[in-house]
Amino acid sequence: MGCVSTAAHVGGSQVLGIIPTALAEGNFAEKAVGEKLQVPTMQDRIWKMLNNSDAFIALPSGIGTLEKNFQIASWAQLTIQHKPISLLNVDGFFNKLFSFLDQAGEENFILHSAREIFISASTAEEMIDKLEDFVYKPDPVATQIDWSKEKLQ
Repeated sequence: MGCVSTAAHVGGSQVLGIIPTALAEGNFAEKAVGEKLQVPTMQDRIWKMLNNSDAFIALPSGIGTLEKNFQIASWAQLTIQHKPISLLNVDGFFNKLFSFLDQAGEENFILHSAREIFISASTAEEMIDKLEDFVYKPDPVATQIDWSKEKLQ
């Protein structure tokens, strides 16, 4: 994440690093650039990320990134959030993940609208274009769920 935040910062973008206390105390944020926000827990981190972002972009990476993206996608499916999720599919890194999602849809484990939550792009330019064109399409049944703040906490 340090390389990505540094490149974004150098390119003139606003960078906000949100890190749980345990990771901050472990010196995981030493080289971070831009604004830093320390939060008590990983769950607090995801809420702060949700409230301080316009979109979610994942580069090829590991379990933590996938977990966060699936959590955000689940919230989109349930209409808790409406922001796009983009996976930068460098050299086809996410192809098998997309195949899995397609199969889950074909076998009726996920709705077609849930599959569409994920944007795939093989270049940054293509990803930006797709993010700009993104239109949230909630499942009609899920839009009837009341997710007022009192019920989420």
